[in-house]
Amino acid sequence: MEDIFCHQTAVIDENAKIGKGTKVWHFSHIMQGAEIGEKCNIGQNVFVADGVKVGNRVKIQNNVSLYSGVECEDDVFLGPSCVFTNVINPRSFIERKTEYKRTLIKKGASIGANATIVCGNTIGRYALVGAGSVIREDVEDYACVCGNPAKKIGYVGEYGHRLNFNDENIAIEKESNFKYSLTQNGVKRIE
Repeated sequence: MEDIFCHQTAVIDENAKIGKGTKVWHFSHIMQGAEIGEKCNIGQNVFVADGVKVGNRVKIQNNVSLYSGVECEDDVFLGPSCVFTNVINPRSFIERKTEYKRTLIKKGASIGANATIVCGNTIGRYALVGAGSVIREDVEDYACVCGNPAKKIGYVGEYGHRLNFNDENIAIEKESNFKYSLTQNGVKRIE
């Protein structure tokens, strides 16, 4: 495959799609039917199953397995050893391949090291999941969640800084200077 870097120990199956500028590092395995976008970084010992879709500029750190049913939009960060599932009630003696649940990680979201994402949930745009957290329900856009089970502890902006809302429910994120509004429907960036 031209225009990608693939370490000599990595295994890329035929019919896997990998975009330009993507790097696949040591001991990783990309299965046939997987789709990986452009300018991604696939760390050491990463497994990407058939049917997984990964957007552009996604960073997947070491020891992450993406099973069928997982989809990552653009600019997602997956921390080292974070865990995804795809069957809600697995048993070794019962085949449940027709019961895989979809897990969606939306644009710009970040998942911390060793977090567990129970299948069937959606992580919202630019959300931040703390290291070691267990996600058992959907996470709203811009939410910062931590713990087991994960609970919302506040909101973060697109640059990952905590948002502190004033009396008018407006926050300006340091570093980016982006402005955000908090309503009953959640957080929105004000253009």
